[in-house]
Amino acid sequence: MVRRVLALTSGRIAVVILAAIALLALLGPWLAPQNPLATSDNALAAVSGTHWLGTDYLGRDVFSRLLDGSRISVLGSLEVALVALVVGAVPGILSVYLGRAFEWFTLRIADTLVALPFLLVAIAVIALLGNGLTQAMLVTGVLVSPLFYRVSRAATLAVARSPYVEAAIVSGASVGWIVRRHVWTKVLPPIAVALAQTVGVGFVIVSSLTFLGIGVQPPEPTWGGLLASDLGYLSHRPWAPVAPALLIMVTVWACNLLADAIRDVSGEAGRALANDRKARANRREAAAGPHPAGGSR
Repeated sequence: MVRRVLALTSGRIAVVILAAIALLALLGPWLAPQNPLATSDNALAAVSGTHWLGTDYLGRDVFSRLLDGSRISVLGSLEVALVALVVGAVPGILSVYLGRAFEWFTLRIADTLVALPFLLVAIAVIALLGNGLTQAMLVTGVLVSPLFYRVSRAATLAVARSPYVEAAIVSGASVGWIVRRHVWTKVLPPIAVALAQTVGVGFVIVSSLTFLGIGVQPPEPTWGGLLASDLGYLSHRPWAPVAPALLIMVTVWACNLLADAIRDVSGEAGRALANDRKARANRREAAAGPHPAGGSR
Protein backbone atom coordinates (compact mmCIF):
# COMPACT_ATOMS: atom_id res chain seq x y z
CA MET A 1 0.00 0.00 0.00
CA VAL A 2 2.85 2.40 0.81
CA ARG A 3 4.32 2.06 -2.69
CA ARG A 4 0.96 2.63 -4.32
CA VAL A 5 0.33 5.73 -2.19
CA LEU A 6 3.76 7.12 -3.10
CA ALA A 7 3.03 6.43 -6.77
CA LEU A 8 0.32 9.10 -6.64
CA THR A 9 1.28 12.76 -6.83
CA SER A 10 -1.16 13.62 -4.05
CA GLY A 11 0.28 10.86 -1.87
CA ARG A 12 3.84 12.12 -2.31
CA ILE A 13 2.82 15.69 -1.51
CA ALA A 14 0.98 14.60 1.64
CA VAL A 15 3.85 12.40 2.84
CA VAL A 16 6.42 15.16 2.28
CA ILE A 17 4.36 17.73 4.20
CA LEU A 18 3.60 15.37 7.09
CA ALA A 19 7.24 14.25 7.26
CA ALA A 20 8.29 17.90 7.51
CA ILE A 21 5.76 18.49 10.30
CA ALA A 22 7.03 15.38 12.12
CA LEU A 23 10.63 16.59 11.85
CA LEU A 24 9.50 19.97 13.10
CA ALA A 25 7.94 18.29 16.13
CA LEU A 26 11.10 16.27 16.81
CA LEU A 27 13.69 18.97 16.19
CA GLY A 28 11.69 22.16 16.75
CA PRO A 29 12.78 22.79 20.35
CA TRP A 30 16.44 22.42 19.32
CA LEU A 31 16.03 24.51 16.17
CA ALA A 32 14.51 27.43 18.06
CA PRO A 33 17.04 30.30 17.82
CA GLN A 34 16.03 31.75 21.20
CA ASN A 35 14.47 30.63 24.46
CA PRO A 36 10.73 30.48 23.72
CA LEU A 37 9.85 31.30 27.33
CA ALA A 38 12.28 34.20 27.82
CA THR A 39 10.60 37.61 28.05
CA SER A 40 12.20 40.94 27.14
CA ASP A 41 11.46 44.66 26.99
CA ASN A 42 11.20 44.50 23.18
CA ALA A 43 7.46 43.74 23.11
CA LEU A 44 5.43 43.61 19.89
CA ALA A 45 8.57 44.06 17.78
CA ALA A 46 8.31 43.89 14.01
CA VAL A 47 9.93 41.23 11.83
CA SER A 48 13.72 41.55 11.81
CA GLY A 49 16.89 39.52 11.44
CA THR A 50 16.89 38.85 15.18
CA HIS A 51 13.18 38.02 15.41
CA TRP A 52 12.04 36.37 12.17
CA LEU A 53 8.35 36.62 13.13
CA GLY A 54 8.63 39.45 15.60
CA THR A 55 7.88 39.26 19.33
CA ASP A 56 4.65 38.92 21.28
CA TYR A 57 3.21 41.19 23.96
CA LEU A 58 5.76 39.91 26.52
CA GLY A 59 8.74 40.29 24.21
CA ARG A 60 9.08 36.54 23.52
CA ASP A 61 10.38 35.44 20.12
CA VAL A 62 7.37 34.21 18.11
CA PHE A 63 9.39 32.04 15.72
CA SER A 64 11.01 30.17 18.61
CA ARG A 65 7.64 29.67 20.27
CA LEU A 66 6.18 28.40 16.99
CA LEU A 67 8.94 25.81 16.64
CA ASP A 68 8.79 24.75 20.28
CA GLY A 69 5.00 24.49 20.27
CA SER A 70 4.93 22.11 17.31
CA ARG A 71 5.74 19.11 19.53
CA ILE A 72 2.70 19.52 21.77
CA SER A 73 0.39 20.08 18.80
CA VAL A 74 1.63 16.97 16.95
CA LEU A 75 1.70 14.71 20.02
CA GLY A 76 -1.79 15.81 21.03
CA SER A 77 -3.26 15.05 17.60
CA LEU A 78 -1.55 11.64 17.49
CA GLU A 79 -2.86 10.83 20.96
CA VAL A 80 -6.40 11.60 19.85
CA ALA A 81 -6.06 9.39 16.76
CA LEU A 82 -4.43 6.42 18.53
CA VAL A 83 -6.91 6.43 21.42
CA ALA A 84 -9.81 6.60 18.97
CA LEU A 85 -8.27 3.73 16.94
CA VAL A 86 -7.89 1.40 19.92
CA VAL A 87 -11.20 2.26 21.59
CA GLY A 88 -13.20 2.15 18.36
CA ALA A 89 -11.66 -0.43 15.99
CA VAL A 90 -11.31 -3.35 18.40
CA PRO A 91 -14.96 -3.35 19.60
CA GLY A 92 -16.08 -2.69 16.02
CA ILE A 93 -14.41 -5.88 14.77
CA LEU A 94 -15.44 -7.99 17.76
CA SER A 95 -19.08 -6.84 17.62
CA VAL A 96 -19.55 -9.02 14.53
CA TYR A 97 -18.39 -12.20 16.30
CA LEU A 98 -19.27 -11.87 20.01
CA GLY A 99 -23.03 -12.13 19.78
CA ARG A 100 -26.07 -9.89 19.70
CA ALA A 101 -25.74 -8.66 23.31
CA PHE A 102 -22.22 -7.32 22.80
CA GLU A 103 -23.25 -5.85 19.43
CA TRP A 104 -26.26 -4.03 20.93
CA PHE A 105 -24.22 -2.74 23.89
CA THR A 106 -21.38 -1.35 21.75
CA LEU A 107 -23.77 0.22 19.25
CA ARG A 108 -25.58 2.05 22.04
CA ILE A 109 -22.29 3.31 23.47
CA ALA A 110 -21.20 4.53 20.01
CA ASP A 111 -24.52 6.36 19.55
CA THR A 112 -24.13 7.98 22.97
CA LEU A 113 -20.59 9.14 22.29
CA VAL A 114 -21.62 10.67 18.97
CA ALA A 115 -24.26 12.75 20.76
CA LEU A 116 -21.81 14.20 23.32
CA PRO A 117 -20.12 17.55 22.51
CA PHE A 118 -16.41 16.82 22.84
CA LEU A 119 -15.47 20.37 23.88
CA LEU A 120 -17.87 20.50 26.83
CA VAL A 121 -16.93 16.99 27.96
CA ALA A 122 -13.21 17.82 27.73
CA ILE A 123 -13.77 20.94 29.84
CA ALA A 124 -15.71 18.92 32.43
CA VAL A 125 -13.01 16.24 32.65
CA ILE A 126 -10.26 18.84 33.02
CA ALA A 127 -12.28 20.49 35.78
CA LEU A 128 -12.34 17.15 37.60
CA LEU A 129 -8.82 15.86 36.87
CA GLY A 130 -6.85 19.08 36.46
CA ASN A 131 -5.68 21.09 33.48
CA GLY A 132 -3.55 18.74 31.38
CA LEU A 133 -3.33 17.90 27.69
CA THR A 134 -3.07 14.12 28.24
CA GLN A 135 -6.42 13.71 29.97
CA ALA A 136 -8.07 16.11 27.53
CA MET A 137 -6.79 14.13 24.54
CA LEU A 138 -7.76 10.79 26.10
CA VAL A 139 -11.33 11.96 26.55
CA THR A 140 -11.43 13.49 23.09
CA GLY A 141 -10.06 10.29 21.54
CA VAL A 142 -12.83 8.29 23.20
CA LEU A 143 -15.43 10.71 21.85
CA VAL A 144 -14.02 10.42 18.31
CA SER A 145 -13.81 6.60 18.49
CA PRO A 146 -17.31 5.93 16.98
CA LEU A 147 -15.82 6.77 13.58
CA PHE A 148 -13.42 3.82 13.85
CA TYR A 149 -16.12 1.64 15.37
CA ARG A 150 -18.45 2.10 12.41
CA VAL A 151 -15.71 1.84 9.77
CA SER A 152 -14.23 -1.36 11.23
CA ARG A 153 -17.64 -2.89 11.85
CA ALA A 154 -18.82 -2.23 8.28
CA ALA A 155 -15.62 -3.67 6.81
CA THR A 156 -15.79 -6.72 9.09
CA LEU A 157 -19.42 -7.39 8.18
CA ALA A 158 -18.47 -7.42 4.50
CA VAL A 159 -15.69 -9.93 5.15
CA ALA A 160 -17.71 -12.05 7.61
CA ARG A 161 -20.22 -12.97 4.91
CA SER A 162 -17.54 -14.21 2.52
CA PRO A 163 -17.40 -17.99 1.81
CA TYR A 164 -13.83 -18.52 3.06
CA VAL A 165 -14.62 -16.96 6.47
CA GLU A 166 -17.77 -19.07 6.80
CA ALA A 167 -15.73 -22.15 5.89
CA ALA A 168 -13.16 -21.25 8.58
CA ILE A 169 -15.94 -20.91 11.18
CA VAL A 170 -17.43 -24.28 10.19
CA SER A 171 -14.02 -25.93 10.44
CA GLY A 172 -13.71 -24.73 14.05
CA ALA A 173 -11.30 -21.79 13.71
CA SER A 174 -11.21 -19.38 16.65
CA VAL A 175 -12.34 -15.77 16.40
CA GLY A 176 -8.79 -14.54 17.02
CA TRP A 177 -7.39 -16.65 14.18
CA ILE A 178 -10.13 -15.50 11.77
CA VAL A 179 -9.51 -11.85 12.62
CA ARG A 180 -5.73 -12.17 12.20
CA ARG A 181 -5.84 -14.32 9.07
CA HIS A 182 -8.79 -13.01 7.08
CA VAL A 183 -10.42 -9.93 8.61
CA TRP A 184 -7.52 -7.64 9.48
CA THR A 185 -6.08 -7.38 5.96
CA LYS A 186 -9.49 -6.35 4.61
CA VAL A 187 -10.25 -3.93 7.43
CA LEU A 188 -6.84 -2.23 7.42
CA PRO A 189 -7.34 0.04 4.33
CA PRO A 190 -10.55 1.76 5.56
CA ILE A 191 -9.05 2.05 9.05
CA ALA A 192 -5.94 3.68 7.55
CA VAL A 193 -8.16 6.20 5.76
CA ALA A 194 -10.02 6.96 8.99
CA LEU A 195 -6.74 7.25 10.91
CA ALA A 196 -5.31 9.83 8.48
CA GLN A 197 -8.53 11.84 8.68
CA THR A 198 -8.59 11.63 12.48
CA VAL A 199 -5.04 12.95 12.78
CA GLY A 200 -6.21 16.04 10.90
CA VAL A 201 -9.26 16.29 13.13
CA GLY A 202 -6.92 15.92 16.12
CA PHE A 203 -4.95 18.97 15.01
CA VAL A 204 -8.15 21.01 14.89
CA ILE A 205 -9.22 19.72 18.32
CA VAL A 206 -5.84 20.39 19.93
CA SER A 207 -5.71 23.85 18.41
CA SER A 208 -9.26 24.60 19.58
CA LEU A 209 -8.59 23.48 23.15
CA THR A 210 -5.26 25.26 23.45
CA PHE A 211 -6.79 28.37 21.85
CA LEU A 212 -9.18 28.42 24.81
CA GLY A 213 -6.35 27.75 27.26
CA ILE A 214 -7.48 24.18 27.95
CA GLY A 215 -5.00 21.35 28.36
CA VAL A 216 -1.77 23.36 28.46
CA GLN A 217 -0.50 25.53 31.25
CA PRO A 218 0.84 28.94 30.18
CA PRO A 219 3.43 30.02 29.19
CA GLU A 220 3.87 26.67 27.36
CA PRO A 221 3.67 27.48 23.62
CA THR A 222 1.22 25.79 21.26
CA TRP A 223 -0.07 26.68 17.82
CA GLY A 224 -3.56 27.35 19.15
CA GLY A 225 -2.18 29.33 22.07
CA LEU A 226 -0.17 31.51 19.70
CA LEU A 227 -3.35 32.30 17.79
CA ALA A 228 -5.12 33.29 21.00
CA SER A 229 -2.29 35.49 22.25
CA ASP A 230 -2.07 37.37 18.94
CA LEU A 231 -5.77 38.26 18.67
CA GLY A 232 -5.59 41.01 21.28
CA TYR A 233 -2.82 42.86 19.46
CA LEU A 234 -3.91 42.74 15.83
CA SER A 235 -3.73 46.51 15.59
CA HIS A 236 0.03 46.32 16.30
CA ARG A 237 0.82 43.06 14.45
CA PRO A 238 -1.99 42.23 11.99
CA TRP A 239 0.13 39.54 10.31
CA ALA A 240 0.82 37.64 13.55
CA PRO A 241 -1.90 34.92 13.28
CA VAL A 242 -0.86 33.99 9.73
CA ALA A 243 2.02 31.62 10.61
CA PRO A 244 0.26 29.39 13.19
CA ALA A 245 -2.99 29.39 11.21
CA LEU A 246 -1.11 28.43 8.04
CA LEU A 247 0.69 25.57 9.82
CA ILE A 248 -2.59 24.19 11.16
CA MET A 249 -4.33 24.55 7.80
CA VAL A 250 -1.52 22.91 5.79
CA THR A 251 -1.21 20.02 8.25
CA VAL A 252 -4.94 19.27 8.22
CA TRP A 253 -4.98 19.55 4.42
CA ALA A 254 -2.08 17.10 4.12
CA CYS A 255 -3.84 14.60 6.41
CA ASN A 256 -6.99 14.75 4.29
CA LEU A 257 -4.90 14.48 1.12
CA LEU A 258 -3.20 11.36 2.50
CA ALA A 259 -6.57 9.86 3.40
CA ASP A 260 -7.80 10.44 -0.17
CA ALA A 261 -4.63 8.84 -1.57
CA ILE A 262 -5.02 5.76 0.64
CA ARG A 263 -8.65 5.40 -0.42
CA ASP A 264 -7.69 5.73 -4.09
CA VAL A 265 -5.17 2.88 -3.95
CA SER A 266 -7.09 0.45 -1.73
CA GLY A 267 -9.89 -1.98 -2.49
CA GLU A 268 -11.70 -1.98 -5.81
CA ALA A 269 -10.59 1.57 -6.56
CA GLY A 270 -6.96 0.58 -6.12
CA ARG A 271 -7.30 -2.41 -8.41
CA ALA A 272 -9.06 -0.29 -11.03
CA LEU A 273 -6.28 2.30 -10.80
CA ALA A 274 -3.59 -0.37 -11.21
CA ASN A 275 -5.39 -1.90 -14.19
CA ASP A 276 -5.77 1.53 -15.78
CA ARG A 277 -2.03 2.19 -15.42
CA LYS A 278 -1.19 -1.18 -16.95
CA ALA A 279 -3.52 -0.51 -19.86
CA ARG A 280 -1.94 2.90 -20.49
CA ALA A 281 1.54 1.38 -20.34
CA ASN A 282 0.53 -1.29 -22.85
CA ARG A 283 -0.91 1.34 -25.18
CA ARG A 284 2.30 3.36 -25.03
CA GLU A 285 4.37 0.27 -25.84
CA ALA A 286 2.06 -0.61 -28.73
CA ALA A 287 2.23 2.95 -30.08
CA ALA A 288 6.04 2.90 -29.94
CA GLY A 289 6.07 -0.15 -32.21
CA PRO A 290 8.61 -2.96 -32.35
CA HIS A 291 12.29 -1.97 -32.14
CA PRO A 292 14.49 -2.93 -35.12
CA ALA A 293 16.68 -5.97 -34.47
CA GLY A 294 19.62 -4.61 -36.40
CA GLY A 295 20.87 -1.88 -38.76
CA SER A 296 20.31 -1.63 -42.49
CA ARG A 297 22.35 -3.82 -44.80
